[in-house]
Amino acid sequence: MTKIYLGTGRRKASVARVRLMSGSGKILVNNIPVEEFMPSALLIIDLKQPLKAVEGLDKFDISVNVDGGGFAGQAGAIRLGISRALLEVDSTYRPKLKAEGLLTRDARVRERKKYGLKGARRAPQFSKR
Repeated sequence: MTKIYLGTGRRKASVARVRLMSGSGKILVNNIPVEEFMPSALLIIDLKQPLKAVEGLDKFDISVNVDGGGFAGQAGAIRLGISRALLEVDSTYRPKLKAEGLLTRDARVRERKKYGLKGARRAPQFSKR
């Protein structure tokens, strides 16, 4: 039985629960291959970044359960989850992942709309008369 390593990632409104196990490089997101799940190749490159940093693109199979937010937030959440799971695999990966900035949770979230404004900051058009 192969050991399963877990990692949780969050970004914007998305939460990703990542299961990492030794394998051949298959990535499933909500039981769908990542190439079919993600609409953009850039997002796929983004979420594979931790694996590329530790030269593990074809060493691990990854199963992800992600919900909430949009595709960009989900890709960011998956990336952080993979990074955290890789730390469980081998703690010597930490300097490589940290140098790439893959262990930092991106705390930027959507700002709420304020009353009297049209959005978070956009004011109604000024009229002199």
